[in-house]
Amino acid sequence: MAAYLVFISHFAYVFDEKFPHSVQRFFNEFHIGVTIFFVLSGFLIAFRYFDSFKLTKDWFKQYLKNRVARIYPMYAILTVGAFIAYHFTQNQTVTAGQNPAVMFGLNIVFLRGFFDQFKFTGIAQGWSLTVEECFYFSAPFIFLIATKYKKFYIQPVAVTGLGVLLVLIFSHIDWFGFFGNFTFMMLYTFLGRCFEFFAGIQLALIVRKQKLDGSSKKKFTYLGFGLIFFCVWIMSTLPIPQGYEAGLHNPWGIATNNYLLAISIAVFFYGLLTETTLLKKFLSHPFIELLGKSSYIFYLIHLGYMYNFIHEGMNSLNDYVFELYDKWGVDWHSPFEYDSLNLLYAFIVLNVISITLFKLIEEPLNHYIRKSDFLIRNKVRNPENDSAKISV
Repeated sequence: MAAYLVFISHFAYVFDEKFPHSVQRFFNEFHIGVTIFFVLSGFLIAFRYFDSFKLTKDWFKQYLKNRVARIYPMYAILTVGAFIAYHFTQNQTVTAGQNPAVMFGLNIVFLRGFFDQFKFTGIAQGWSLTVEECFYFSAPFIFLIATKYKKFYIQPVAVTGLGVLLVLIFSHIDWFGFFGNFTFMMLYTFLGRCFEFFAGIQLALIVRKQKLDGSSKKKFTYLGFGLIFFCVWIMSTLPIPQGYEAGLHNPWGIATNNYLLAISIAVFFYGLLTETTLLKKFLSHPFIELLGKSSYIFYLIHLGYMYNFIHEGMNSLNDYVFELYDKWGVDWHSPFEYDSLNLLYAFIVLNVISITLFKLIEEPLNHYIRKSDFLIRNKVRNPENDSAKISV
């Protein structure tokens, strides 16, 4: 569901048509879906690996194999699609006006996310995968430092401190915005957003020894839910810095998003894990679970060439409908003339595409890579390759 929040944030302008501007500002801060994704990633990786990680060559290969199987195939396929589309459209947002081959290389290996000028190239929203991959590589070492040296809480301070140091060094060097300013570092890099992952890890450490049978009568689910949207409200009231688009980019917005929101999400997840609520029952419905499994693809295609193709198709349909009306001599409304309705149509079509790609490509590739000898020979009955666990 986090992907749907990000979708709303990117198209919040439609709410300005019939609602007060404050409503549009509120929905504009639904980028919180990214924070939800980061906290959830920290929780899932720690819940599975914290008590069993081994920094051996074979363990690390198996770990990387599982991460590649989950994230990389669809990202690579859709990134190739973005640059093929660029060949025909010459949409400069894909390459930021740079050499397409160089930009493709930076995108396909996630390096574009380290440069402010390139972070929105290729699949624009894919910048978050650079952050995610940095966490994947860091997680075993985070666990090692936490277990062997008993240094857990100091780690996010040290990691963010490293980001501050890099900005102090590279802000004076014009290298395509490589750690060029504090806003970029805090919002678009792992060094700035590490606390969200640590919040998820801390949640895993709290619940890993508990009996998660849903018997708790506390109200953490709804407390966390309320706190999450309180954070959204805070960011929606903050002045938007010049050159940016959301209260998120205000220094207080960064603090709210990266810290207060991360804690609120952890509280919400703790409630979902320990309580039985109507919301938990809704999220566990098979169809909702299917939407959740396909949401990674939805996130990757809801902006960019796929959405543009759908949008242009609806514009063509709108023109065709009005041509029919002219022939019939009637003055009717077109079902494709309203931005809000067109956004709903696009949302439905994008979900259909996402589910189709998940069933036909992502899930089979995930199974295939995990069962293959990629990086390390597959072991029969290896619990890490259990198909029931491929959602992590």
